[in-house]
Amino acid sequence: MTLIKHIQPALVSLAVFTVLFGGVYPLATTAIVQTAFPDKAQGSLIRDGQTVIGSRLIGQNFTQPQYLWGRLSATGPAPYNAAASSGSNYGVNNPALIEAAKARRHALNLPGPVPVDLLTASGSGLDPHISPAAAAVQVPRIAAARHIPEQRVSDAIAAATQTPDFGVLGEARVNVLEVNLRLDGRLK
Repeated sequence: MTLIKHIQPALVSLAVFTVLFGGVYPLATTAIVQTAFPDKAQGSLIRDGQTVIGSRLIGQNFTQPQYLWGRLSATGPAPYNAAASSGSNYGVNNPALIEAAKARRHALNLPGPVPVDLLTASGSGLDPHISPAAAAVQVPRIAAARHIPEQRVSDAIAAATQTPDFGVLGEARVNVLEVNLRLDGRLK
């Protein structure tokens, strides 16, 4: 009888906290977020009508010359695979990292220095953004491949550039997918 008397409060507490923090709290926060920020709660999806094109939060693999290229993906054989999100964990002297950077540098075929975010992967391997400098060095290639004025490419980049949050947190960044959709006329 005394054993049950000592265990009962622990079991009741376990049940109460399981229901509260395993059920009520997650459901309440989900309801609040779905109501207050429905777009963000659904993954910040970009749609063309009812068709999902991508997410503003996950990069996509663009390698054709008429598109803005993002950062390298470290997610293995399937680039930008969210199920395999991770960094490569390669150190700066790792031959695989050096070879990947050299291959990208060769593919970019740019004179002069290349912004580092075009040669390396992000920590998650899924980063959808590049720096404005990394976008700017690609303008001539994109304009030539599309047979359009460079200003049109620069305008698409400017429209997809986000400033630092609250004016001070982070850096300016360009969403690669948004630029490419604007260039294709699929995003206004």
